[in-house]
Amino acid sequence: MAISNQNMKYLRKLRGWTQEEFANKLRIKRSLLGAYEEQRAEPRIDVLEVVCDIFKLTLDDVLRKDLSDNKSNYLAKRRAIKLATGRSDIPFVPVKAAAGYLAGYADPEFVDELNTFTLPMLSGGNYRAFEIIGDSMLPTPSGSVIVGEKIENVDDVKNNTACIVVSRNEGIVYKRVQKSGRSKNKLTLVSDNPVFHPYTVNVEEVIEMWQAQVVISKANTQQRLDMHQLANIVTDLQEQVTSMKKRMN
Repeated sequence: MAISNQNMKYLRKLRGWTQEEFANKLRIKRSLLGAYEEQRAEPRIDVLEVVCDIFKLTLDDVLRKDLSDNKSNYLAKRRAIKLATGRSDIPFVPVKAAAGYLAGYADPEFVDELNTFTLPMLSGGNYRAFEIIGDSMLPTPSGSVIVGEKIENVDDVKNNTACIVVSRNEGIVYKRVQKSGRSKNKLTLVSDNPVFHPYTVNVEEVIEMWQAQVVISKANTQQRLDMHQLANIVTDLQEQVTSMKKRMN
């Protein structure tokens, strides 16, 4: 396989992209990308230039170097670029990368290949950003990005703290965390939107926890509850209170 063809396939897999996703980024058809990776066609220079822009490489790197045999050199170069800014980069996990994150969260190569950004108000910590989808944490709208600081020990989490919780069974969720006084092996995850009922997870299922520090959302996506939604919430709360009273009696 020609070096450039091999490098395109290696870089795509390094990011965890499908051929369709990579082809869209390169603005070519998936079938053409398949032809490149299978060495049925030579990549055009304009396509390779886009590859270089995405991965911060030179044409010489892509055309002459076998990047799969020099992983440490390639990743070291990426890290050096990040450190040169003098600011802490925050890896960003979009919804489409959530499944890959569950498998690669502890892999430095996977994390290094996530897109990053910086926030001037955050420094000196271990931060990660996650895109959330759904209405369970309204008024925080669906599509918001939650920037969290790594929690090293679950015991350090205070009750009702908003966190990104990464677990084997539930995946990546944004909830408020409550610890049970009766059982140290379980956590209760609570939504800000009371329509969504709380549920418990076992501590041993939790892979990571990130305490929310910053919420980023588009100005025109701020959601508010309408009267119908508020009525449903009140009804739901009344039912929960009634159920609790029955259990207490």
